[in-house]
Amino acid sequence: MSSFFSIKQSLFWSLPKNTLLQILESSENGLSQDEANKRLQLYGLNELVKKPKTIILLKFLSKFTNPLILILIFASLISFLLGEIADFFVIFAIVLISGLVDFYQEHQAQNAAEKLNQKIALTTTVIREGIQSEIPLSQVAIGDILFLSAGEIIPADARILESKELLVSQGALTGESFPQEKQSNPINAEFLNILEKTNCVFMGTNIISGEAIAIVIKTGSNTEFGKIAKQLVEKRPETEFETGVKNFGFLLMKITLIMAIFVFVANAYFKHDILQSLLFAVALGVGLTPELLPMILTINLSKGALRMSKKGVIVKYLPAIQNFGSMNILCTDKTGTLTEDKIKLERYEDIEGKEVPDVLLYGFLNSYFQTGIKSPLEIAVLEHEEVSIIGFTKVDEMPFDFERKRLSVVVKNLGKNILITKGAPEEIFHICTKFQLNNSVFSLTQGRKEKLENRFKKLSSLGFRVLALAKKQVNFQKAYTQNDEKDLTFLGLMAFFDPPKASAKEALMLLQKIGISIKILTGDNELVTQKVCQELGFPVQGTITGEDVSRLTDEQLAKIVEKTTIFARLDPEGKKRIILALKKDQDVVGYMGDGINDAQSLRVADVGISVNNAVDVAKQSADLILLNKDLHVLKEGVYEGRRTYANTMKYIQMAASSNFGNIFSVAAASLFLPFLPMLPTQLLLNNLLYDFSQLAVSSDNVSFEYLEKPRKWNIGFIKHFMLVFGPISSLFDLLTFFILLYVFKAQTHLFQTGWFMESLISQTLIVFAIRTKVVPFFKSKPSIFLIINSLIIVFFGILSPILPIASIFSFVIPPISFYFYLIALVIGYFILVEIAKSKFYARFT
Repeated sequence: MSSFFSIKQSLFWSLPKNTLLQILESSENGLSQDEANKRLQLYGLNELVKKPKTIILLKFLSKFTNPLILILIFASLISFLLGEIADFFVIFAIVLISGLVDFYQEHQAQNAAEKLNQKIALTTTVIREGIQSEIPLSQVAIGDILFLSAGEIIPADARILESKELLVSQGALTGESFPQEKQSNPINAEFLNILEKTNCVFMGTNIISGEAIAIVIKTGSNTEFGKIAKQLVEKRPETEFETGVKNFGFLLMKITLIMAIFVFVANAYFKHDILQSLLFAVALGVGLTPELLPMILTINLSKGALRMSKKGVIVKYLPAIQNFGSMNILCTDKTGTLTEDKIKLERYEDIEGKEVPDVLLYGFLNSYFQTGIKSPLEIAVLEHEEVSIIGFTKVDEMPFDFERKRLSVVVKNLGKNILITKGAPEEIFHICTKFQLNNSVFSLTQGRKEKLENRFKKLSSLGFRVLALAKKQVNFQKAYTQNDEKDLTFLGLMAFFDPPKASAKEALMLLQKIGISIKILTGDNELVTQKVCQELGFPVQGTITGEDVSRLTDEQLAKIVEKTTIFARLDPEGKKRIILALKKDQDVVGYMGDGINDAQSLRVADVGISVNNAVDVAKQSADLILLNKDLHVLKEGVYEGRRTYANTMKYIQMAASSNFGNIFSVAAASLFLPFLPMLPTQLLLNNLLYDFSQLAVSSDNVSFEYLEKPRKWNIGFIKHFMLVFGPISSLFDLLTFFILLYVFKAQTHLFQTGWFMESLISQTLIVFAIRTKVVPFFKSKPSIFLIINSLIIVFFGILSPILPIASIFSFVIPPISFYFYLIALVIGYFILVEIAKSKFYARFT
C-alpha cells in the first residue's frame, strides 16, 4: 500500500474499482478491526490539524509582552530598587489586574466558542468485516468502506464505488451554491480540480440526496479540508488594533526616555541631590506613561463583549471589538449568508406581463381591508411599498377559505362599489370572463386563459408563489356573498419570492450608512451573485472572477480591489489575496463567512465573523461568532468598537497632552528653580489620583460624531494633539509658577503644594473639554460616573493640605486668596482649550 501513496494516490479518481481496492488492500466487506487499528497508528487519526494549545501560564504571560506593559514593569522595578516600594506595588498591581481581566475574559470567551463546534458529525457509518457499524470520526482509516446517505456529513476524502441518485453539497469547501451530482465511474485524466472530481467526495461536505458506498483515500490533515486547516496554525497577521497599540507604545518609550534623561541631567546639573533627581526623573517617567491604558482597554473591551454576549454574540478575541470599530470594509461570502423565511412581492404584472400600478393598488386594497389573520403573502403586499388608498373605504368582506382558495373585499370609491378578489390563480381564472389591459376591458378567451396558465406555470417553475387578482363593479346592497364572485375582470398576477434575509439587507445597508463599504467574495458564479446584490440593494461598481484574480500580480490586484464590489468564482487562496490587498491599502477589513473555504479569509482579516452553524474550521478561525443569524448585531458590534475607540482616545489624548505639558513645565522649572518643583512622592500621588479619576472614562457617554464613521489609530493625530494641547497645559503651569513665586513669594513647600493642587485639579477637570470636540463642551453630556469620580478627586486636591496625609507628603496650607487664583486659572484653561479645539478639529478632521 505504501507504493500507492508514493506514486498513484493523486490519480485515485482514474483507477477502476477493483484496482483501487487491490492497491488499498481492502475489499467490499471493508477492513478488519485489527487492520484499521494498524493504519490509524501508521497514518494517524482522522483529525484536522489544530492550533497547539498554549500552556496556561505562557498564555497568561503573553499578556505582558507589548511595549506599553514593558515600560510599566521597568518603571516599577526601578522604583522598587530605589526604595519606592509603595509605587512599585501600585504599578505592579495595575498591570497584573489588567492582565488578569484580559486573560480571563478572552479565555472564557474562547471556551464558550469551542462548545459551539457541533457542525461535523461525531460518528459515521463504515463497513468492517461485512458489518455496518457507527464509529467516531477520528477512527476512520484509509481503506475503510463508508456507507453514506442523505443528510450525512462526509468524514474523509473518498472515492465512490457505488452510488444511487447521489447529490452532494460542496458549498462549504468550494463556494458553489448548487449541489453536484456524483457517480462512480473512473475519470481518465491526469489533472483535475475538486469540481471535476465527480466520482469523489470530500471531508466536510454533505449529502443532499441519494446514497453511496465509498472507499477512504485521505484522512485528517491530508484531506482537501485539512490542507486549508493546516494554514490556521501559522502566525496570525497583525491587526490594525495591535499595530496601533504597538506604535503608541514605541512613541511613549521614546518620549519617556528622552524627557526623563533630560530632567535628570538638568536637575543634577543645577546641584540638586542626585538621588532625589533620579527619583524625580523616574517618577516623571511613570507619570508620562498612561499606565491605566491596558486596564481601560480591557474594561472597555470586556464591557463590549458582555453587551454583545447578551445580544447573541460570543467574542473570542477581545481586540476584535476595537477592530470592528475601525473597520471600513466588510467582505462577506455569499454562500449560506442568510436567505430569509419571509415572503417578498417580486412582481405584479398584467396579462401581457407588464408591471402596472393598478395590479399593486388593488392587491394592496384587498390585503389592507381584509380582517382575517394576515398570511405572509398579505404582509408582503403591504410591505412592498407605500400605496395611497385615500378615497377608498371598506364596505364588506368575504373571508378566505380553503375550498374557494380566495378572499374578496368590497370597497367604495368615487360613488362606486368595487369587488376585489385575490387568490390561487386556478381558482381566479375560472371566475373571470374579461381582462383589463391599458385601462381597457376585453373578453377573456380560452386562448388568453391558456397563456395565463402557462405564465403561471412558468413563474411557479422559477420558484415564485403566484396569486391572481380580479375585480368588478357591483351594485349597492346590504351584504355581499360568495355568489358575487363571478364574471370578474382579470387584473394580473402577483409573484412572490423568498429573498435574502431582510435583517441582512437592512443591517448591511446600515453598515454602509455608517461608513463601511461591502464587498462580496464568493465561490459562486457572478450572475447569481449579481442577483443577490440586487436583492440586497448593493450598488455594484465592478465584478471580477477568480480566474482573473489568479492572473493578476499582488500590485495589480491592489489597484483593482478598491473599485470592485463582486469577486466571484473564488477559491480560498483568491479570497485571502483580496483581503490582504485591501489591508495593504491601509483598509481595516472584516470578513464574514461560515464555510471551510472561508477559514483563511477569516484568519487574515482584521476581524473575522462567523455563525453558530458554521463548520468547525470557520468557527475556530473567527473572532466573533453569531449565535443567531441576526446581522443587526454587526452594526451593534461596530458601535461597540467605536465606543471603545472613542473612550480609549479620550484617555490617551488627556494623558498625552497633560503629561506632555507637565514635562515642559518641569523642564522649564528645572532651569531656574533652586528646588524640585514637586517631590517625587507628590508627583506619584498626583499621578495616582489623576489616573483614578480617568478610570471613569471607560464608562463615559460617547457622542454620535464618534459613531458615524470608522476611525483608526492615528499616531500622527496623537502627536499633533500632544503638541497643541500639551503646551496649553504647560502655559497654565507656568502661570501658576509665576503667581506662586511673585504674588505669594512661595518657598519650597508652598510652591510644591500649590503646583500639586493646580496640576491635579486642572487636568482632572479639563477632561470634560477634551472628551468631546463639541464646542462648547457642556453640550456633550458626560456619564454620571465620570462626573462623580472627577469631583471626588477635585475635592481631594482642594483638601489635601488639611488632610492627615499632608505631613507625609510635605503639603502646607496655602493662603485663602490662592484658591481664587486657582479658580481663575482653571476657567482660563477651559476657555483657551475650547478655542484651540475649534481650530484643531477644523484642521485635523
